[in-house]
Amino acid sequence: MHVRVLCFGVLKDWLGAATATVELPEGATVAALLEVLRKRQSTDLLQKIAVSVNAQFATAAQVLHEGDEDKATTALTRQPIDAERLMAAVKQGEDGAVVVFDGIVRNNSRGRQTLYLDYEAYEEMAAKQMRALAAEVRTRFGVRQVTLIHRLGRLAVGETSVFIAVASAHRAQAFEACRWLIDTLKKTVPIWKKETFADGAVWADGEPFPAGLAVEPEASNEG
Repeated sequence: MHVRVLCFGVLKDWLGAATATVELPEGATVAALLEVLRKRQSTDLLQKIAVSVNAQFATAAQVLHEGDEDKATTALTRQPIDAERLMAAVKQGEDGAVVVFDGIVRNNSRGRQTLYLDYEAYEEMAAKQMRALAAEVRTRFGVRQVTLIHRLGRLAVGETSVFIAVASAHRAQAFEACRWLIDTLKKTVPIWKKETFADGAVWADGEPFPAGLAVEPEASNEG
């Protein structure tokens, strides 16, 4: 059987690729997969690698099956987002479409020259909600793969702030899923943006909360 491995962080640097395909016998485990990868480079680095199978953390004893992979990738990062690499990693032979939203920092806003942006987040909550959105969009629209990455920290003009890629057998579902995901992320994930201009700085207004989420102050009885 063939198992597709999506590589991130130090594993990607070590293998020199964002993806790898490994041939294994039927009934092979995660431990067997790691042993094959270890032999490719003759290193013990894999002792420090965490593995997920189909978006769930896996133990060394978990049995693998044909086609297993991580179907949803979400992350907050302070490193530049490599949109081209991420898009290439998503594509598979069964896909009829990959729809990408690449949100970039533009050089102006509200008629003012933008110098840079700063993003901050309630990281624990944001990461949890991003994972939940990625899982929901796959169920709601029936798409195969979702990648959702959001940048934090200071971004220069032209850099990617948020990257979404949705792969599906059909283009309609991919378009709808990508649009729903960015719109819902903007309304529900706790990430804030500060815009610094040539003549000052402001925190950007967020998207309106969905009905029922916003906390409204109690009405005063004073006349």
